[in-house]
Order: sequence, then structure tokens, then C-alpha cells
Amino acid sequence: MTGRGERTLCTVSGEKRKANFAQDSDLRRDHSHSQGRLYIVGIGPGELGYLSQKAFGVLRSCEVIIGYRAYVKLLGDLVQGKEVIASSMGKELVRAETAIEQALSGRKVALISSGDSGIYGMAGVVLEIVEKRSINLDLEIIPGIPAFCAAASSLGAPIMNDFALISLSDILTPWEIIERRLTYACQGDFVIVLYNPKSKKRTWQISKTQALLLKYRSGQTPVGIVRNAKRGKEKVILTTLDRMLDYSIDMLTTIIVGNSSTSLSDRYMVTPRGYKIRVDAKDRLPEEFAYSLKKC
Repeated sequence: MTGRGERTLCTVSGEKRKANFAQDSDLRRDHSHSQGRLYIVGIGPGELGYLSQKAFGVLRSCEVIIGYRAYVKLLGDLVQGKEVIASSMGKELVRAETAIEQALSGRKVALISSGDSGIYGMAGVVLEIVEKRSINLDLEIIPGIPAFCAAASSLGAPIMNDFALISLSDILTPWEIIERRLTYACQGDFVIVLYNPKSKKRTWQISKTQALLLKYRSGQTPVGIVRNAKRGKEKVILTTLDRMLDYSIDMLTTIIVGNSSTSLSDRYMVTPRGYKIRVDAKDRLPEEFAYSLKKC
């Protein structure tokens, strides 16, 4: 049983832990008598086939679905018969606050993000509001397949080793910080995944990024460009760092820049994990493996 100013959270293992909150009556009301539930749902890359069973079940069960218009549209018939609150890009705070208010009024609410809600998605802003305002809210975060995983699967296996995921949008993060992170990722020879590479208003960041990368990497470094990854009308391009800007790039594009070990073929972009693979190996199982199969 939890005391006043506490809430009970379930960990992955099912164990319970307590989080203490400030008991400021001017900032917080106790809604426990009428409280609904808020789900922050990652809907994956877009095609419903990549939506998790858990997310599907949650969306089916919720009364209210809140999200960016383009993402709500991806859900198709899943929103039928529900109250849908859709808004434009840049209204993330409004969506988060609306979702919290709806849940506190006793309703079952799904606040959606594309990909995974914890990767440049809605999970962070909701938790910041809840924590800073000491709101007692029953919520659950439902993971989804992130865009970089969807893009990587279409390219081959480009992130089989250590990688850095960096957004080029300087709307919420100063460009100086983004540039510093890009530099460190280059110096560490990380595979680099680029989100939000270019928009109608932000056009110069991708050019500066290419110039910075070329200071540390060969122009022949493999690069994969995927637009609309696993979302229909997908476009996949295998190219090199020096030719990266020859292709159309926008906000629906994910770019993966290889490290010094990444290879490129006609079909795949692959970053080796480090296994010792014999080119001249015979087409048979190793003797010790074959023996273990016989024992089974």
C-alpha cells in the first residue's frame, strides 16, 4: 500500500518500487478516485505489420488516441470509433498535456509516436511534465521498432557494431552541441545514424555534416539512405559519403554512415561484428557442431 505523496510502479520483473513526490497541494491534485490510464505507444515505422501485438491491443482498447496527424493517419482503421485528437508538428507539449488531462479525467488514452516513443518521441516530454508537476498518473510506455532499425534492415546489417544516433535538428538542441557530438562519433569510429537530416526550413545542416564527416572519413565510406523505411513507397540507396548529397534527402529520410570497417556490395551494406569468417570454408557444418546435433 502506498502512502500519500507516493505512487507504485511496476518494473519489468514485476517487482514494485516506490517513487516519492513533493506534496505541494497548489501544484498537485489527487485524481486517484477517477483516474484513467495513459499509454505512450511507439507505433513502429508505419506499416501495421510492424506494429507490436502489445501496441495493437492497447490501441484497440483505448477510448482516445492522440498524436501528430501524419502518424494518426498511419493507423488506418485502428482509430475507427474512437475520439481522435490530432495536431501538427511542433505541438508536442500540447499533445502531452492533453493526453495527461484526458487520462486524469478517467479515460483510457493512447499518445502515439512513430518508431519508439522513447527515441525523440513523446515519452520524455510526458515524464518531464509528470515529474516536474508531481502528477499522480497511471501510465505505461509501449516500445516500438525505431526508424533506424527499420532502415538498417532494408540496407543489410550496417549497425552490427557500436553506433551513434544523432538528430540534425537544431530546433531543440543547439547546432554547436550537435556538431560536437558528430565530431566525437567520428573520432570514435562509430557507425553514425542521422535523423531529421533536412527539412524545408533546415537545409544547410546536412551539407555541414557531410563536410565534417569528410574531415575524418574517406569519401568512399559506405552510406545508406532510406526514405519511408517500412512505410510503403520505401526507397533505398546504397552510396558513398562523397556522393551522399547527390540524392534527395528530407525529414522522412534516415541516413546511416558506415565506420572504417563497413563494406558495400550491390545488395547490402554490412558492418562486421568481428567474427573470423573463412572465405575458403567447405560447405559443411563444423565437426563439433555436427556432433552436438547428433546428441540432441
